[in-house]
Amino acid sequence: IQLPGAGGGANWQGASADPETGYLYIPSVTAPYMSALVHDEKRSTMQYISGAPGLGRPLGPQGLPLFKPPWGRITAIDLNTGDHAWMIPNGEPTDAIKNNATLKAAGVDMTKLGGQQRAPLLVTKTLLFAPAATSFRAIDKKTGAVIAELKLPAQATGGPMTYTINGRQFIVVAVGNNEGSELVAFSLPAAAPARPAPAPAEN
Repeated sequence: IQLPGAGGGANWQGASADPETGYLYIPSVTAPYMSALVHDEKRSTMQYISGAPGLGRPLGPQGLPLFKPPWGRITAIDLNTGDHAWMIPNGEPTDAIKNNATLKAAGVDMTKLGGQQRAPLLVTKTLLFAPAATSFRAIDKKTGAVIAELKLPAQATGGPMTYTINGRQFIVVAVGNNEGSELVAFSLPAAAPARPAPAPAEN
């Protein structure tokens, strides 16, 4: 299942279905964009196409979004009932929002606003993993509680992968920016080798 994120088709996000909980986990963003239809025979044989570069995003007072936050979120839907089991903010707001004097004076919790970053999800037997912006979170699948949040060296650019080597599980996520790209792997510390049993004492 694919849902469009900010920026249209170039920023698709994938949902994850979990047979353990019966939940469907959906990342989504609120990022309206205004565009006009034009007739341009040089660009297309269709009668009307989207005008380029478009009219941009509608903004409210002080340049803040018109729509209430969270502007990025993960929603868990119980496929057995159709109910929304939980929803949590996802991603980070822009620097312009973080530095807005009115929001700062009002003491707005910036961690509750979400952002327009991609949120490709990975669901495992025990956890839901969600990279967004430069953070990587492990989430309780049943409640949406964030169990752990780790810092990434750059913005996540692809969906997480998981594999095991000699019984040890790894989670890998692709990150990148203008300086380059890399794969970042996470794992729990390797178990210490078992100590040999002491030899029986001699009489």
